[in-house]
Amino acid sequence: MTDLRAAAREAWLYVLPLIEIAAVRSVGQLVGSQPNTFGAMRKLADHRSRAVTTPNNDTLYATAQLDLSAGPVTLTVPPSGERYVSLQLMDAYSNSFAVLGTRTTGTGGDVFTLVGPEAAAEGRNVVRAPTRHVWALARILVEGPHDFEAAQKVQLGFSAQGPEVPPFAGHAKRVDSWPEYFASADVLMAQNPPPVTDLAMRARIAPLGLGEGRFDPSRFSEAEQAEIAAGVEDARKAARSGGGLSGDTFIEGWAYPASKLGDFGQDYGFRAAVALGGLAALPLVEATYLRAGAPGGGGAFDGTRNWRLHIPADRQIPVNSFWSLSMYEITPEGQFYFTDNPLGRYAIGDRTAGLKWNDDGSLDLWIGHERPSPERESNWLPAPAGPFALFMRGYLPKAELLDGRYRLPAVQEASSPP
Repeated sequence: MTDLRAAAREAWLYVLPLIEIAAVRSVGQLVGSQPNTFGAMRKLADHRSRAVTTPNNDTLYATAQLDLSAGPVTLTVPPSGERYVSLQLMDAYSNSFAVLGTRTTGTGGDVFTLVGPEAAAEGRNVVRAPTRHVWALARILVEGPHDFEAAQKVQLGFSAQGPEVPPFAGHAKRVDSWPEYFASADVLMAQNPPPVTDLAMRARIAPLGLGEGRFDPSRFSEAEQAEIAAGVEDARKAARSGGGLSGDTFIEGWAYPASKLGDFGQDYGFRAAVALGGLAALPLVEATYLRAGAPGGGGAFDGTRNWRLHIPADRQIPVNSFWSLSMYEITPEGQFYFTDNPLGRYAIGDRTAGLKWNDDGSLDLWIGHERPSPERESNWLPAPAGPFALFMRGYLPKAELLDGRYRLPAVQEASSPP
């Protein structure tokens, strides 16, 4: 007997990245972005940036939604000098199949030819995409206000040239009814066939009839539709509790990301949780994401209390580029966005202007909703009055951060107001 509830649960989670990336495309097109063309976000992300969950405030973004169905697209990565840059290339299922830039292709800039899964590969610097639809997302480090104009010049050096293609069609969102959701997923799967390594999963969700562009919810009886609806609700709960970027297991006060982050293989549950809570996360070798755990368990802190992160001189964060601690308010659906605050500060890190180190070389970061004393304000990360989450990003992490030899000290409640 077919277990439609189980099939619907697996299917909803499996296709969630397709739906979430389609939503990002729709937002871009609403503000004038065209396929196969880069658009530049000319400001750093702030509390009004709600297109993608868990944004960073360290880099400028340049983004392009690419359609390779009509032929290859040429990508230009500009010279960056000492500045960190990366161009993340994600397939339609949110897997990062290539990252171009500082770590991999160097700082001199170059031109690359991106081809679709069926296209012949010709020319130099060819990169093959697993799907016809690709999301290209560039990050350009900003050292501070003094560096903004120079960073923007690098940002504008990212470009794409390819065949003219029609705008992407609109699709359902994850909050829509299951017939709408699966109908959109069916079209997206037909346009971007899954890899052969997903055949086992496709067999498990086959009772729903997804992937051929002919999904028909009317063929299910009333009882079957109730089963599907129950399975979808199971999936939504699973995605919300999946831990997102760094999972939900805390070790000495921090949750460390799974090794599959950014290139998920057959871990579809983890892929769905990241699509909901950290869409477009980089692979760990590019950036390592750690989530702070609150005392007593879980990752939600109380903004009405005061907190401190003390980093001893002999336990500095081991990165080859930079690190930052970001503050997010938590939505009911388990997504993370910057919160408005009197300093306009959404993250604090080793490049923060005016950051004060202790005489012994250690560092104290003060976290909370209440404004601290003037001598601590330079090291203050403002929090909302309600629940919040803290994520540490280490760009180009050293081996000891990647393999777990380094452990970041836990965030502790401050013994007195900061």
